[in-house]
Amino acid sequence: MSDLEYHVLLALAAGPLHGYALKQRVEVESDGNLTPQPGSLYRVLARLMTSGFVAETDPDGPESPHPGLARRYYALTAAGRRALAGEALRLKGAAALAEKRLRAVRP
Repeated sequence: MSDLEYHVLLALAAGPLHGYALKQRVEVESDGNLTPQPGSLYRVLARLMTSGFVAETDPDGPESPHPGLARRYYALTAAGRRALAGEALRLKGAAALAEKRLRAVRP
């Protein structure tokens, strides 16, 4: 799973978001390390939807007004939640291994 895919799933774990709000959440939650461009964000969303990890949905509350096209909202599916949990576990294991190796190499 790519960093962007992981952060998109992580952002959607808090609830449905439209594309621009999703982009902003990814930027904030990655401490600015990821700043997805619209094209790459929507390609990732399409891949995650094809995988069954994300689905289009209705907003949780009232929609904020938008002067352009109607916003599309995206939500994490049960399969997406499982994939996110699996990736978080994998990352935790990788971090533990790195810490172990770094302690062994310390002067």
